[in-house]
Amino acid sequence: MPTLDFKGKQFVHSHHLSVPFRELRVDGKKSLPVKGGKPSLDDNLIIHGDNLEALKALLPTHAGKVDCIFIDPPYNTGNEGWCYNDNVRSPLMKEWLKKSANPVDKEDLERHDKWLCMMWPRLQLLRELLAETGAIVVTLDDNEIHRMRSLMDEIFGEENFVACCLWQKNYSPKSTAEFFSSDHDYVLIYAKQKAQLEIGSLEKTEAQEGRYKNPDADERGPWKTSDLSARNSYSEGLYPIKCPGGRLVSGPPRGNYWRVSETKFWEMDKDNRIWWGNDKNSIPQIKRFLSEVREGRVPQTIWFYDDVGHTDEAKKELKEIMAFEGSSDVFITPKPTRLLERVLRIFTDENSLILDSFAGSGTTAHAVLAANAKDGGNRRFILVETEDYADTLTAERVRRVIQGYAFTGTQRTELMLEKLTWTAFKKAQELLEKVESIEKLEGASYDSVKKEIKDGVLTVTGERKIKEKAPGLGGSFTYCELGEPIDIESLLTGGEGMPSYESLARYVFYTATGRSLDKVAAPKADGFIGETEVFRLHLIYKPDKEWLRSNEAALDAKKLEAIEKGNKAGKRAIVFAVAKFMSQKELTSRRIEFCQLPYAVHKILGD
Repeated sequence: MPTLDFKGKQFVHSHHLSVPFRELRVDGKKSLPVKGGKPSLDDNLIIHGDNLEALKALLPTHAGKVDCIFIDPPYNTGNEGWCYNDNVRSPLMKEWLKKSANPVDKEDLERHDKWLCMMWPRLQLLRELLAETGAIVVTLDDNEIHRMRSLMDEIFGEENFVACCLWQKNYSPKSTAEFFSSDHDYVLIYAKQKAQLEIGSLEKTEAQEGRYKNPDADERGPWKTSDLSARNSYSEGLYPIKCPGGRLVSGPPRGNYWRVSETKFWEMDKDNRIWWGNDKNSIPQIKRFLSEVREGRVPQTIWFYDDVGHTDEAKKELKEIMAFEGSSDVFITPKPTRLLERVLRIFTDENSLILDSFAGSGTTAHAVLAANAKDGGNRRFILVETEDYADTLTAERVRRVIQGYAFTGTQRTELMLEKLTWTAFKKAQELLEKVESIEKLEGASYDSVKKEIKDGVLTVTGERKIKEKAPGLGGSFTYCELGEPIDIESLLTGGEGMPSYESLARYVFYTATGRSLDKVAAPKADGFIGETEVFRLHLIYKPDKEWLRSNEAALDAKKLEAIEKGNKAGKRAIVFAVAKFMSQKELTSRRIEFCQLPYAVHKILGD
């Protein structure tokens, strides 16, 4: 498979492995826990900090558990002002970055190399966090989409490519465009393991269901016809058919074949699955029943703005929620909630975990909360935002969406936008059916549904009158900051960076097994923290300098007895402690591996 080469690749290729683990430290004042509860790392999370380090911090708890990842990284247009500085240790890398522009601007001839250096380790960690049945969804434009495809092919495997969709982000052309008006972005989708990926269907429209009729009062309900012939060669697909009305059909149209064998055809006719027309002499067709087709409609690779929203809608939505008065305060590139709702509909169910490590204005959390409010689901989100507005914009939007926000006036939601071209007029009946369908489906959710034609555009808008406060969707979240790196070497020196028992337990369990630890119980006499099919792991530790220097911190005969007593299945035991009072030879004879803290925290399975 061809690979993509770029400046700095050899230095960032394994950089994700050297990124230090950090504790997630809860900020209770900025959190919004459930009523009567306390902030918890088991809740929805909003993490403020470098997203590379935040992703590494999530590994001990969430490796292989995220069902859907959505990211909206910098498009690298040259106007975004993003900086690249991942502290890669290579002197050559440091020298390169020291001499180049930061923030990255349009004049930087190496901005594409920097962007790829920035994305590579993040994608590596995102892949580790993704469940085997999960998918990652990335939005980009023409600046980096072609390079991102090559990057994703290398990291996720080209065999796991699912689709590259077009999102129609604008509803009218830009008159200021130099050559072409760029009206779309890309939605790039890869699976962790494509063979295990299952996707959802989209809701059928009223117009689609309206095509199913029941002229013969079939007890199986409405149906529509589909062609019996096809171009695919079929060895048993050439035979004459005599219609009930007496007409002889000598065979399928020239160059075509009947889809089914003659035996199967007459079996279907006996089951009233063949339609001969009202005169019983028409070329036969197959009856497809609405009750038997796939629920919903198959997702397509073109996402129109009237289905998933556009950029102007996203800005208006954010402006209303945050009470921004001037355009200068509006986050420059928000995504519409309806776009994320489409992603959730296809790639999640009501219990899924969704991660967004370029959280921006918090649209992903908004869409998750809206989906839960709609179907009573228990979806959870994790947002990561690097910038300082993580609290004042990202988290604040989520607070307002959960609790409701002050608003007086008419809340408007665009339900449909259609440019009235000559082609649209030729399909006037379809257009009318579409408008009627929207009025029928959405009418109950709004005080009124209004239609307006302005500047050649038909707009259908749902309006809801709000007196004082827009209603909240409910929910909760825990706000976190990244703590100091978990520095194992500091255990015996007792510095402020000493990790908590829970954090170190998750850390050593993950580094020893490559798996995340679901729950950490209170410290036990034998230090047991969790097990796999092969190992039982124990941690003898307290974040206390004096205790760590005492005999209590060592593996002794009493603790050894407790460890063996709890090992009912006879698994190999791994014990992390600062010291031991017996030889490794004796421990080996009793199927126990001793790992000294701080020196022997390593991946046991790799030995």
